[in-house]
Amino acid sequence: MRELCIPIPIDIGAELAEVEVKIGKTNQKFQYRLESFPWDVDDMDIKDGITVDLLKIYKLKKTIAEYDKDWELIQIYTPAEKAKIIQILFRKKQNI
Repeated sequence: MRELCIPIPIDIGAELAEVEVKIGKTNQKFQYRLESFPWDVDDMDIKDGITVDLLKIYKLKKTIAEYDKDWELIQIYTPAEKAKIIQILFRKKQNI
């Protein structure tokens, strides 16, 4: 098993969370970022739902591709139906 998922309460306003885990006799530290990004295309005059969804996906894909390369994508949270933002969880890459 490569990863273990453990729910950890995190303050939505927090930019960085540091988690220390002990595996056997080894301590490891992990850093996480919960980021919010725009999730709307209201500024465009588009009424077609499929086009709106595709534009949102394209915008998200571009945001992730341009994100700091020292951080890896961990999870994209499902936004509410009329949400203006989408939240993404990143983890700082480990130097192994």
